[in-house]
Amino acid sequence: MKQKKKLNVEIGRRIKKSREARGITQERLAEEMDVSIQYISDLERGLVGTRTPTLMGICQFLEVSADYILFGKDPNTMYDVSGKLKEYTPRQIECVYRIMDIIDDFYYTEDKE
Repeated sequence: MKQKKKLNVEIGRRIKKSREARGITQERLAEEMDVSIQYISDLERGLVGTRTPTLMGICQFLEVSADYILFGKDPNTMYDVSGKLKEYTPRQIECVYRIMDIIDDFYYTEDKE
């Protein structure tokens, strides 16, 4: 039986969480990374580690930062925000800009007081 390393377990858990959050199957991820489904399963369970090029490909495909996968840092980075904005319609993006203007106005007013 393969021995699990704590780091591999943590990385695997975050890969699985990111994959599931995007509605991607292990089969689809394996196909995209040109690896076996068993490898993805073993990776997500922490039974194996991964090479840097594979990890980079996983991060790009899942649209998640390597900082999150490797270190568990907050996934709400600019990279993730810009990825989400790509899914929005022009009308939704216009609303986001309006919300940002409201936030800017609020803090500008607060700073003057």
